[in-house]
Parts: sequence; structure tokens; C-alpha cells
Amino acid sequence: MLSQKTRYTIRALQHLADNWRKGPIRLDAIAEAQNIPRKFLTVILSEMAREGVVVSHRGRDGGYELGLDPVDVRYGDIIRLTRGSLALVPCAARNAHEACNNCLPEAECRLRGLMLTLRDEMAAMLDRMSLADPIQLEASFAEDAEESLIEAG
Repeated sequence: MLSQKTRYTIRALQHLADNWRKGPIRLDAIAEAQNIPRKFLTVILSEMAREGVVVSHRGRDGGYELGLDPVDVRYGDIIRLTRGSLALVPCAARNAHEACNNCLPEAECRLRGLMLTLRDEMAAMLDRMSLADPIQLEASFAEDAEESLIEAG
């Protein structure tokens, strides 16, 4: 399950991607638009700045913007940077592996095999998708809706 921090990070970075090349965006504007507590957002954006994903600008016209093109920021990388886990059970986690409570030995557990496969497939998908993809999907959805209205009308 994704942590709250990971979900906040994705929302903040998606907001910056949606405003790509429009200049720095103030922290308060991101916090309000994405319903993220300001203190939490400060920590998140500082961490992302240290990783080079975000650039911080000081001063009156300061704020934050992506340090990379949205197509270069993969969801899988965001999750890994925030130490979020894609595994649905602890025994299938790569970085935070733990034996499950009240379970069979791992070598005998068929559920674990399924969860390992699911984790790997999900990771592969998230590594293919970037912050630019939802922007394109939203435009596609809008076009589909418009075409439906035209056909219905």
C-alpha cells in the first residue's frame, strides 16, 4: 500500500507537471490545490529538491517547479524515492521484506508467488508511466467526451 507521504508527493509533483514551464509555483498554492498540509509539503518538496526532481526558487517570485521534464519523472521512481512499497504483503516487498504473521513458510506459500508477480508487473507499469502521461490521458478523455456529445447531439 502506498504511504500517505508517497501519495502527497505524487500529487504535488503532478501539480508541478500540470504547470510545467509556467514558472515557479508557491508552496501555498500547491498545498491548497492538492489539499496537502503545508508543513508536510515543505518536507516533501525539500526532499525532492535534494534528489533533483524539483527546483526551489527563493524570493518574492519564488516557489517550486520540476527540475526535470515531466516525461523523465517516472511514477516508479517517485515511489522508490519516498520509500513507498508496491507490495501488497510484507513478504513480497523488495526493500522492506518481512515474513508475514500467521502464514506458511515462504517457500510453501502460493499467495507469496502471486504477490511477487503482481509487484513486478506493477513496478514495470509504473516505470513506463511518467508525470506527462496523465496530462495526455486527461486530454484524451476530454476529446472522447466531446466526441460522445457530438454523436449524441
